[in-house]
Amino acid sequence: MLAPLPARSIVDTHTHTFFSDGVGTFEENASAAVAAGCRVMVSTDHLTLPHVMNPSGDVQVVEGDLARHRAEFEAAAAAHPELEYLYGFECDWYDGCEENIRRWSAGAQVRLGSVHWIGSQEEGAWIDDPSDQRIWQELGPDEVWRRYQRAWLAACQCDLFDIMAHPDLAQRFVNAGFAPTIDLAPLWDEMVACAHDCGKRVELSTAGWRKGVGDYYPAEGLLERFFRAGVPITVGSDGHYPQDICDGIARAYDHAARIGYRTVDVPRADGSWEQMPIA
Repeated sequence: MLAPLPARSIVDTHTHTFFSDGVGTFEENASAAVAAGCRVMVSTDHLTLPHVMNPSGDVQVVEGDLARHRAEFEAAAAAHPELEYLYGFECDWYDGCEENIRRWSAGAQVRLGSVHWIGSQEEGAWIDDPSDQRIWQELGPDEVWRRYQRAWLAACQCDLFDIMAHPDLAQRFVNAGFAPTIDLAPLWDEMVACAHDCGKRVELSTAGWRKGVGDYYPAEGLLERFFRAGVPITVGSDGHYPQDICDGIARAYDHAARIGYRTVDVPRADGSWEQMPIA
């Protein structure tokens, strides 16, 4: 059993490398984490996807790279014994993904569940691609939100995920002309009930501030609902560049504490989970 972490230790449970849609290597990310005073970091590159969803392979760890991906992670982790570096994946939800996730993420210590893709594998679209916003233009933000929420509920019910990442990613273009006009409260309430009933953790992500959202993921009103329902949280940067690793983590602790949270959940290298005090 590992010794408990000191209160408010810097922990980043969501990071990416060049193997998926990030820029840094495992070594560069680990060095950045150590420089930021990080005690525990999870590498969570986007897991392998069906070819039809990402033919170029630019946002995923393609199947042929999985062995090298694990080897380079292990080398970086061994080079930084001062950092508890965990191997994980961000697993995109889509219809029929379960067996793919089991096969491609074998050996992962942490699995983030996330929804970026709406619709069937053949005819769906990414909701957070700034270079292609056709789904927002064709469906409108209200319908994108409805479809996102339905997919999120399905993902939340999947027992493969330890954490639900950036739970309201449909905020992504809220300040770019695609703000919903419907009341999101009923959709949020269903998401909160699902997380509670399924025993899920949700991520408090600092990435919204870097993406122009003007809030965390989840938005303050949704985070308040998760708190009232007793849903535990993790904290992650979703850093895609070494300089973004651990970005805003301490401020996120303060934000969560103002909402009422007194602990955040932290995965440990021995497979346990710890409730670390933040207030």
